[in-house]
Amino acid sequence: MTQRVALLYGLMGLVLIMVGLYQSWNVAFGIFNLCVISAVMALGVNMQWGYAGLFNVGVMGFTALGGLTAVLVSMPPVTEAWAVAGGDIALSVLSLVATVAAIIFARRTVPRALRLPVTLVLLVAGYFVIGYFFGPATDAIEAIDPALSGYLGGAGLPVVLAWPIGGLVAAGAGWFIGRIALGLRADYLAIATLGIAEIIIAVIKYEEWLSRGVKNVTGIPRPVPYEINLVEQDWFIGLANFFGAADIADAAGLFVKLCYAALFITVLAIIMWFAERALRSPWGRMMRAIRDNRDAAAAMGKNVKARHLQTFVLGCFTCGVAGAMLTTLEGQLTPTSYIPLRFTFLVWVMVILGGSGNNWGAVLGGFIIWFLWVQAEPFGNWFMATITWPLGEDSDLAQHLVGGAAYMRYLMMGTILLVVMRFAPKGLIPER
Repeated sequence: MTQRVALLYGLMGLVLIMVGLYQSWNVAFGIFNLCVISAVMALGVNMQWGYAGLFNVGVMGFTALGGLTAVLVSMPPVTEAWAVAGGDIALSVLSLVATVAAIIFARRTVPRALRLPVTLVLLVAGYFVIGYFFGPATDAIEAIDPALSGYLGGAGLPVVLAWPIGGLVAAGAGWFIGRIALGLRADYLAIATLGIAEIIIAVIKYEEWLSRGVKNVTGIPRPVPYEINLVEQDWFIGLANFFGAADIADAAGLFVKLCYAALFITVLAIIMWFAERALRSPWGRMMRAIRDNRDAAAAMGKNVKARHLQTFVLGCFTCGVAGAMLTTLEGQLTPTSYIPLRFTFLVWVMVILGGSGNNWGAVLGGFIIWFLWVQAEPFGNWFMATITWPLGEDSDLAQHLVGGAAYMRYLMMGTILLVVMRFAPKGLIPER
Protein backbone atom coordinates (compact mmCIF):
# COMPACT_ATOMS: atom_id res chain seq x y z
CA MET A 1 0.00 0.00 0.00
CA THR A 2 1.51 3.34 -1.08
CA GLN A 3 1.54 6.52 0.99
CA ARG A 4 -1.17 8.00 -1.25
CA VAL A 5 -3.50 5.06 -0.61
CA ALA A 6 -2.82 5.12 3.13
CA LEU A 7 -3.44 8.88 3.24
CA LEU A 8 -6.75 8.65 1.36
CA TYR A 9 -8.01 5.80 3.52
CA GLY A 10 -6.85 7.63 6.64
CA LEU A 11 -8.80 10.73 5.61
CA MET A 12 -11.90 8.62 4.98
CA GLY A 13 -11.54 7.05 8.41
CA LEU A 14 -11.08 10.47 9.99
CA VAL A 15 -14.29 11.71 8.36
CA LEU A 16 -16.22 8.75 9.77
CA ILE A 17 -14.74 9.41 13.21
CA MET A 18 -15.88 13.04 12.96
CA VAL A 19 -19.40 11.81 12.19
CA GLY A 20 -19.25 9.64 15.30
CA LEU A 21 -18.07 12.54 17.46
CA TYR A 22 -20.39 15.25 16.15
CA GLN A 23 -23.49 13.24 15.16
CA SER A 24 -23.47 9.84 16.87
CA TRP A 25 -21.57 6.58 16.75
CA ASN A 26 -24.76 4.79 15.75
CA VAL A 27 -24.97 7.01 12.67
CA ALA A 28 -21.26 6.56 11.93
CA PHE A 29 -21.36 2.76 12.03
CA GLY A 30 -24.67 2.70 10.15
CA ILE A 31 -22.96 4.61 7.34
CA PHE A 32 -19.84 2.46 7.66
CA ASN A 33 -21.76 -0.80 7.17
CA LEU A 34 -23.46 0.48 4.03
CA CYS A 35 -20.09 1.80 2.80
CA VAL A 36 -18.62 -1.71 3.13
CA ILE A 37 -21.52 -3.24 1.16
CA SER A 38 -21.15 -0.54 -1.49
CA ALA A 39 -17.43 -1.29 -1.67
CA VAL A 40 -18.18 -4.97 -2.35
CA MET A 41 -20.52 -3.94 -5.19
CA ALA A 42 -17.85 -1.63 -6.58
CA LEU A 43 -15.33 -4.48 -6.50
CA GLY A 44 -17.72 -6.59 -8.59
CA VAL A 45 -18.09 -3.88 -11.23
CA ASN A 46 -14.34 -3.23 -11.15
CA MET A 47 -13.68 -6.89 -11.94
CA GLN A 48 -15.84 -6.60 -15.03
CA TRP A 49 -14.86 -3.14 -16.25
CA GLY A 50 -11.42 -2.64 -14.74
CA TYR A 51 -10.13 -6.13 -15.51
CA ALA A 52 -11.82 -6.90 -18.82
CA GLY A 53 -13.51 -3.74 -20.10
CA LEU A 54 -17.03 -5.20 -19.89
CA PHE A 55 -19.66 -2.45 -19.71
CA ASN A 56 -22.28 -4.02 -17.45
CA VAL A 57 -25.11 -1.67 -16.49
CA GLY A 58 -27.25 -4.47 -15.11
CA VAL A 59 -25.68 -4.39 -11.64
CA MET A 60 -29.13 -3.79 -10.17
CA GLY A 61 -30.43 -7.16 -11.39
CA PHE A 62 -27.59 -9.24 -9.95
CA THR A 63 -27.79 -7.38 -6.64
CA ALA A 64 -31.53 -8.08 -6.52
CA LEU A 65 -30.90 -11.79 -7.13
CA GLY A 66 -28.63 -11.81 -4.09
CA GLY A 67 -31.35 -10.12 -2.06
CA LEU A 68 -33.96 -12.63 -3.23
CA THR A 69 -31.64 -15.48 -2.30
CA ALA A 70 -31.42 -14.15 1.26
CA VAL A 71 -35.20 -14.59 1.49
CA LEU A 72 -35.28 -18.03 -0.13
CA VAL A 73 -32.48 -19.35 2.08
CA SER A 74 -33.29 -17.86 5.48
CA MET A 75 -37.06 -17.41 5.76
CA PRO A 76 -39.05 -20.35 7.19
CA PRO A 77 -41.09 -22.32 4.64
CA VAL A 78 -44.84 -21.68 4.47
CA THR A 79 -45.95 -25.27 5.04
CA GLU A 80 -49.55 -24.65 4.01
CA ALA A 81 -48.44 -23.24 0.65
CA TRP A 82 -46.20 -26.24 0.02
CA ALA A 83 -49.01 -28.61 0.99
CA VAL A 84 -51.49 -26.94 -1.35
CA ALA A 85 -49.30 -26.32 -4.40
CA GLY A 86 -45.89 -27.90 -3.87
CA GLY A 87 -46.69 -30.84 -6.14
CA ASP A 88 -47.86 -28.61 -9.00
CA ILE A 89 -44.77 -26.41 -8.66
CA ALA A 90 -42.59 -29.54 -8.87
CA LEU A 91 -44.47 -30.69 -11.97
CA SER A 92 -44.01 -27.23 -13.51
CA VAL A 93 -40.26 -27.43 -12.95
CA LEU A 94 -40.11 -30.95 -14.39
CA SER A 95 -42.11 -29.80 -17.42
CA LEU A 96 -39.69 -26.92 -17.94
CA VAL A 97 -36.67 -29.23 -17.71
CA ALA A 98 -38.30 -31.71 -20.10
CA THR A 99 -39.09 -28.93 -22.60
CA VAL A 100 -35.53 -27.62 -22.56
CA ALA A 101 -34.11 -31.15 -22.88
CA ALA A 102 -36.45 -31.92 -25.79
CA ILE A 103 -35.44 -28.75 -27.61
CA ILE A 104 -31.73 -29.46 -27.14
CA PHE A 105 -32.17 -33.05 -28.32
CA ALA A 106 -34.21 -31.95 -31.33
CA ARG A 107 -31.69 -29.32 -32.41
CA ARG A 108 -28.94 -31.93 -32.32
CA THR A 109 -30.77 -34.71 -34.15
CA VAL A 110 -33.39 -33.15 -36.43
CA PRO A 111 -32.27 -32.13 -39.95
CA ARG A 112 -31.34 -28.46 -40.28
CA ALA A 113 -34.37 -27.60 -42.41
CA LEU A 114 -36.77 -28.83 -39.71
CA ARG A 115 -35.03 -27.44 -36.63
CA LEU A 116 -36.89 -24.13 -36.45
CA PRO A 117 -40.44 -25.50 -36.86
CA VAL A 118 -39.75 -28.40 -34.46
CA THR A 119 -38.31 -25.97 -31.89
CA LEU A 120 -41.36 -23.72 -32.18
CA VAL A 121 -43.73 -26.67 -31.76
CA LEU A 122 -41.87 -27.84 -28.65
CA LEU A 123 -41.86 -24.31 -27.21
CA VAL A 124 -45.61 -23.89 -27.69
CA ALA A 125 -46.34 -27.36 -26.29
CA GLY A 126 -44.06 -26.75 -23.31
CA TYR A 127 -45.68 -23.38 -22.65
CA PHE A 128 -49.15 -24.89 -22.37
CA VAL A 129 -48.01 -27.88 -20.30
CA ILE A 130 -46.10 -25.69 -17.85
CA GLY A 131 -48.98 -23.22 -17.65
CA TYR A 132 -51.43 -26.03 -16.90
CA PHE A 133 -49.63 -26.75 -13.62
CA PHE A 134 -48.00 -23.40 -12.88
CA GLY A 135 -50.97 -21.02 -13.11
CA PRO A 136 -53.30 -22.78 -10.63
CA ALA A 137 -50.35 -23.45 -8.29
CA THR A 138 -49.34 -19.79 -8.03
CA ASP A 139 -52.95 -18.68 -7.58
CA ALA A 140 -53.36 -21.15 -4.72
CA ILE A 141 -50.12 -20.01 -3.06
CA GLU A 142 -50.94 -16.31 -3.29
CA ALA A 143 -54.42 -16.93 -1.82
CA ILE A 144 -53.00 -18.27 1.47
CA ASP A 145 -53.13 -15.44 4.02
CA PRO A 146 -52.04 -12.82 1.44
CA ALA A 147 -51.67 -10.07 4.05
CA LEU A 148 -48.96 -11.93 5.98
CA SER A 149 -47.79 -14.70 3.69
CA GLY A 150 -48.96 -15.51 0.16
CA TYR A 151 -45.66 -17.07 -0.93
CA LEU A 152 -43.68 -20.29 -0.56
CA GLY A 153 -41.23 -18.99 2.03
CA GLY A 154 -37.64 -20.16 2.22
CA ALA A 155 -35.48 -23.01 3.45
CA GLY A 156 -35.12 -21.81 7.05
CA LEU A 157 -31.30 -21.97 6.97
CA PRO A 158 -28.88 -19.53 8.68
CA VAL A 159 -28.93 -16.24 6.82
CA VAL A 160 -25.13 -16.08 6.54
CA LEU A 161 -25.32 -19.06 4.17
CA ALA A 162 -27.39 -16.86 1.87
CA TRP A 163 -24.38 -14.64 1.16
CA PRO A 164 -22.26 -17.18 -0.78
CA ILE A 165 -25.41 -18.84 -2.16
CA GLY A 166 -26.65 -15.44 -3.35
CA GLY A 167 -23.33 -14.98 -5.09
CA LEU A 168 -23.67 -18.37 -6.77
CA VAL A 169 -27.22 -17.59 -7.94
CA ALA A 170 -26.08 -14.27 -9.41
CA ALA A 171 -23.06 -16.00 -10.97
CA GLY A 172 -25.33 -18.62 -12.56
CA ALA A 173 -27.52 -15.89 -14.02
CA GLY A 174 -24.39 -14.07 -15.17
CA TRP A 175 -23.11 -17.21 -16.91
CA PHE A 176 -26.40 -17.67 -18.76
CA ILE A 177 -26.60 -13.99 -19.74
CA GLY A 178 -22.93 -13.85 -20.65
CA ARG A 179 -23.23 -16.82 -23.00
CA ILE A 180 -25.80 -14.80 -24.93
CA ALA A 181 -24.67 -11.20 -24.62
CA LEU A 182 -20.87 -11.10 -24.33
CA GLY A 183 -20.42 -11.34 -28.07
CA LEU A 184 -22.00 -7.90 -28.39
CA ARG A 185 -20.09 -4.65 -28.72
CA ALA A 186 -19.73 -2.51 -25.59
CA ASP A 187 -22.73 -0.24 -26.19
CA TYR A 188 -25.01 -3.13 -27.16
CA LEU A 189 -23.78 -5.12 -24.16
CA ALA A 190 -24.78 -2.20 -21.92
CA ILE A 191 -28.28 -2.12 -23.43
CA ALA A 192 -28.65 -5.89 -23.13
CA THR A 193 -27.55 -6.04 -19.49
CA LEU A 194 -29.78 -3.11 -18.54
CA GLY A 195 -32.78 -4.79 -20.19
CA ILE A 196 -32.08 -8.13 -18.53
CA ALA A 197 -31.74 -6.42 -15.14
CA GLU A 198 -35.15 -4.83 -15.61
CA ILE A 199 -36.61 -8.26 -16.45
CA ILE A 200 -35.13 -9.70 -13.24
CA ILE A 201 -36.60 -6.86 -11.18
CA ALA A 202 -39.99 -7.28 -12.87
CA VAL A 203 -40.03 -11.00 -11.99
CA ILE A 204 -39.14 -10.31 -8.35
CA LYS A 205 -41.67 -7.48 -8.19
CA TYR A 206 -44.68 -9.27 -9.70
CA GLU A 207 -44.20 -12.98 -8.92
CA GLU A 208 -45.77 -12.81 -5.48
CA TRP A 209 -45.66 -16.58 -4.95
CA LEU A 210 -41.86 -16.31 -4.98
CA SER A 211 -41.06 -13.01 -3.23
CA ARG A 212 -44.40 -11.48 -2.12
CA GLY A 213 -43.82 -8.83 -4.78
CA VAL A 214 -44.55 -5.25 -3.77
CA LYS A 215 -45.93 -6.44 -0.41
CA ASN A 216 -42.29 -7.02 0.64
CA VAL A 217 -40.79 -9.76 2.79
CA THR A 218 -40.08 -8.55 6.31
CA GLY A 219 -38.59 -10.13 9.40
CA ILE A 220 -35.61 -11.74 7.68
CA PRO A 221 -33.54 -13.49 10.40
CA ARG A 222 -30.38 -11.79 11.61
CA PRO A 223 -26.89 -13.21 12.04
CA VAL A 224 -26.44 -10.88 15.04
CA PRO A 225 -28.38 -10.37 18.31
CA TYR A 226 -31.55 -8.30 18.48
CA GLU A 227 -31.45 -5.05 20.46
CA ILE A 228 -34.53 -5.96 22.47
CA ASN A 229 -32.80 -9.13 23.69
CA LEU A 230 -29.51 -7.40 24.47
CA VAL A 231 -31.03 -4.85 26.84
CA GLU A 232 -32.30 -7.73 29.01
CA GLN A 233 -28.93 -9.51 29.25
CA ASP A 234 -26.92 -8.94 32.43
CA TRP A 235 -23.59 -9.33 30.64
CA PHE A 236 -24.50 -6.62 28.14
CA ILE A 237 -25.79 -4.27 30.82
CA GLY A 238 -22.48 -4.72 32.65
CA LEU A 239 -20.55 -4.09 29.41
CA ALA A 240 -22.53 -0.93 28.71
CA ASN A 241 -21.91 0.34 32.24
CA PHE A 242 -18.20 -0.44 31.91
CA PHE A 243 -17.96 1.83 28.85
CA GLY A 244 -20.12 4.48 30.49
CA ALA A 245 -23.09 4.24 28.13
CA ALA A 246 -25.78 6.74 29.09
CA ASP A 247 -28.59 4.97 27.21
CA ILE A 248 -28.74 1.16 27.20
CA ALA A 249 -30.93 1.14 24.07
CA ASP A 250 -28.42 3.24 22.10
CA ALA A 251 -25.63 0.97 23.34
CA ALA A 252 -27.54 -2.09 22.09
CA GLY A 253 -28.00 -0.49 18.68
CA LEU A 254 -24.30 0.33 18.49
CA PHE A 255 -23.33 -3.21 19.53
CA VAL A 256 -25.50 -4.69 16.76
CA LYS A 257 -23.92 -2.37 14.19
CA LEU A 258 -20.46 -3.38 15.40
CA CYS A 259 -21.37 -7.05 14.96
CA TYR A 260 -22.56 -6.37 11.41
CA ALA A 261 -19.38 -4.38 10.75
CA ALA A 262 -17.21 -7.32 11.83
CA LEU A 263 -19.08 -9.70 9.50
CA PHE A 264 -19.06 -7.31 6.55
CA ILE A 265 -15.38 -6.42 6.94
CA THR A 266 -14.55 -10.14 6.97
CA VAL A 267 -16.41 -10.66 3.69
CA LEU A 268 -14.82 -7.58 2.12
CA ALA A 269 -11.35 -8.70 3.23
CA ILE A 270 -11.82 -12.18 1.73
CA ILE A 271 -13.07 -10.84 -1.60
CA MET A 272 -10.35 -8.19 -1.65
CA TRP A 273 -7.66 -10.79 -1.03
CA PHE A 274 -8.85 -12.97 -3.90
CA ALA A 275 -9.29 -9.94 -6.18
CA GLU A 276 -5.76 -8.71 -5.52
CA ARG A 277 -4.28 -12.18 -5.99
CA ALA A 278 -6.14 -12.55 -9.28
CA LEU A 279 -5.13 -9.11 -10.53
CA ARG A 280 -1.43 -9.70 -9.81
CA SER A 281 -1.39 -13.20 -11.29
CA PRO A 282 -0.66 -14.17 -14.91
CA TRP A 283 -4.44 -14.44 -15.33
CA GLY A 284 -4.81 -10.79 -14.30
CA ARG A 285 -2.13 -9.66 -16.73
CA MET A 286 -3.83 -11.65 -19.48
CA MET A 287 -7.19 -9.99 -18.70
CA ARG A 288 -5.66 -6.53 -18.90
CA ALA A 289 -4.03 -7.44 -22.20
CA ILE A 290 -7.42 -8.56 -23.54
CA ARG A 291 -9.01 -5.35 -22.24
CA ASP A 292 -6.43 -3.12 -23.90
CA ASN A 293 -6.31 -4.94 -27.26
CA ARG A 294 -8.59 -7.91 -27.67
CA ASP A 295 -7.58 -8.48 -31.30
CA ALA A 296 -3.90 -8.77 -30.39
CA ALA A 297 -4.74 -11.10 -27.50
CA ALA A 298 -6.86 -13.28 -29.80
CA ALA A 299 -4.00 -13.38 -32.29
CA MET A 300 -1.77 -14.71 -29.49
CA GLY A 301 -4.16 -17.64 -29.02
CA LYS A 302 -6.20 -16.35 -26.07
CA ASN A 303 -9.87 -17.32 -25.95
CA VAL A 304 -11.24 -13.81 -25.50
CA LYS A 305 -14.92 -14.74 -25.18
CA ALA A 306 -14.22 -17.45 -22.58
CA ARG A 307 -12.09 -15.09 -20.49
CA HIS A 308 -14.73 -12.37 -20.74
CA LEU A 309 -17.37 -14.83 -19.57
CA GLN A 310 -15.15 -15.88 -16.67
CA THR A 311 -14.66 -12.30 -15.50
CA PHE A 312 -18.32 -11.43 -15.99
CA VAL A 313 -19.36 -14.35 -13.80
CA LEU A 314 -16.89 -13.37 -11.06
CA GLY A 315 -18.22 -9.82 -11.02
CA CYS A 316 -21.82 -11.05 -10.87
CA PHE A 317 -20.91 -13.33 -7.96
CA THR A 318 -19.49 -10.40 -6.02
CA CYS A 319 -22.56 -8.24 -6.69
CA GLY A 320 -24.81 -11.11 -5.60
CA VAL A 321 -22.95 -11.41 -2.30
CA ALA A 322 -23.35 -7.67 -1.75
CA GLY A 323 -27.07 -7.88 -2.51
CA ALA A 324 -27.58 -10.67 0.03
CA MET A 325 -25.62 -8.71 2.64
CA LEU A 326 -27.71 -5.60 2.04
CA THR A 327 -31.01 -7.46 2.39
CA THR A 328 -29.74 -9.07 5.59
CA LEU A 329 -28.77 -5.69 7.02
CA GLU A 330 -32.12 -4.12 6.14
CA GLY A 331 -34.06 -7.14 7.40
CA GLN A 332 -36.47 -7.04 4.48
CA LEU A 333 -36.70 -7.49 0.73
CA THR A 334 -38.24 -4.46 -0.99
CA PRO A 335 -38.35 -5.05 -4.77
CA THR A 336 -39.42 -1.47 -5.51
CA SER A 337 -36.19 -0.15 -3.96
CA TYR A 338 -34.08 -1.66 -6.75
CA ILE A 339 -33.65 1.29 -9.07
CA PRO A 340 -30.84 1.90 -11.60
CA LEU A 341 -29.79 5.16 -9.94
CA ARG A 342 -28.90 3.48 -6.64
CA PHE A 343 -27.72 0.08 -7.80
CA THR A 344 -26.10 0.84 -11.15
CA PHE A 345 -25.24 4.50 -11.71
CA LEU A 346 -24.01 5.10 -8.18
CA VAL A 347 -21.82 1.98 -8.24
CA TRP A 348 -20.29 3.09 -11.53
CA VAL A 349 -19.50 6.50 -10.02
CA MET A 350 -17.76 4.66 -7.16
CA VAL A 351 -15.52 2.77 -9.58
CA ILE A 352 -14.75 5.83 -11.71
CA LEU A 353 -13.97 8.03 -8.71
CA GLY A 354 -11.83 5.43 -6.95
CA GLY A 355 -9.91 4.31 -10.01
CA SER A 356 -10.94 1.77 -12.61
CA GLY A 357 -8.73 -1.31 -12.61
CA ASN A 358 -7.54 -0.76 -9.03
CA ASN A 359 -9.24 -2.76 -6.29
CA TRP A 360 -8.13 -0.37 -3.54
CA GLY A 361 -9.54 2.48 -5.59
CA ALA A 362 -12.89 0.74 -6.08
CA VAL A 363 -13.23 0.16 -2.32
CA LEU A 364 -12.30 3.76 -1.55
CA GLY A 365 -14.78 4.99 -4.15
CA GLY A 366 -17.49 2.89 -2.52
CA PHE A 367 -16.81 4.51 0.84
CA ILE A 368 -16.60 8.08 -0.46
CA ILE A 369 -19.64 8.02 -2.73
CA TRP A 370 -21.95 6.30 -0.26
CA PHE A 371 -20.84 8.66 2.51
CA LEU A 372 -21.56 11.67 0.30
CA TRP A 373 -24.87 10.15 -0.83
CA VAL A 374 -26.03 9.79 2.77
CA GLN A 375 -24.67 13.11 4.02
CA ALA A 376 -25.82 15.13 1.00
CA GLU A 377 -29.31 15.58 2.42
CA PRO A 378 -28.32 17.15 5.78
CA PHE A 379 -25.66 19.18 3.98
CA GLY A 380 -28.26 20.31 1.45
CA ASN A 381 -30.63 21.37 4.23
CA TRP A 382 -27.88 23.41 5.90
CA PHE A 383 -26.69 24.91 2.60
CA MET A 384 -30.17 25.94 1.45
CA ALA A 385 -31.06 27.33 4.87
CA THR A 386 -27.85 29.38 4.82
CA ILE A 387 -28.24 30.91 1.36
CA THR A 388 -31.96 31.61 1.85
CA TRP A 389 -31.56 33.18 5.30
CA PRO A 390 -31.65 36.77 3.97
CA LEU A 391 -34.96 36.05 2.22
CA GLY A 392 -36.81 35.27 5.44
CA GLU A 393 -38.84 32.24 6.45
CA ASP A 394 -42.02 33.47 4.73
CA SER A 395 -40.42 33.73 1.29
CA ASP A 396 -41.91 31.34 -1.27
CA LEU A 397 -38.53 31.03 -2.98
CA ALA A 398 -36.82 30.15 0.29
CA GLN A 399 -39.43 27.51 1.12
CA HIS A 400 -39.11 26.04 -2.37
CA LEU A 401 -35.32 25.81 -2.17
CA VAL A 402 -35.31 24.36 1.34
CA GLY A 403 -37.99 21.84 0.34
CA GLY A 404 -35.82 20.65 -2.55
CA ALA A 405 -32.66 20.29 -0.46
CA ALA A 406 -32.96 16.50 -0.44
CA TYR A 407 -32.33 16.48 -4.18
CA MET A 408 -28.91 18.06 -3.71
CA ARG A 409 -27.51 14.53 -3.72
CA TYR A 410 -28.34 14.12 -7.44
CA LEU A 411 -26.62 17.39 -8.27
CA MET A 412 -23.66 16.38 -6.12
CA MET A 413 -23.21 12.99 -7.80
CA GLY A 414 -23.35 14.51 -11.28
CA THR A 415 -20.89 17.22 -10.31
CA ILE A 416 -18.47 14.69 -8.81
CA LEU A 417 -18.61 12.57 -11.96
CA LEU A 418 -17.93 15.56 -14.22
CA VAL A 419 -15.08 16.88 -12.06
CA VAL A 420 -13.40 13.47 -11.79
CA MET A 421 -13.64 12.77 -15.52
CA ARG A 422 -12.22 16.23 -16.27
CA PHE A 423 -9.39 16.49 -13.74
CA ALA A 424 -8.68 12.89 -12.64
CA PRO A 425 -9.93 10.52 -15.36
CA LYS A 426 -7.91 7.65 -13.87
CA GLY A 427 -9.49 8.12 -10.44
CA LEU A 428 -8.10 8.88 -7.01
CA ILE A 429 -6.00 5.69 -7.01
CA PRO A 430 -5.03 5.02 -10.64
CA GLU A 431 -4.34 1.55 -11.97
CA ARG A 432 -0.73 0.51 -11.54
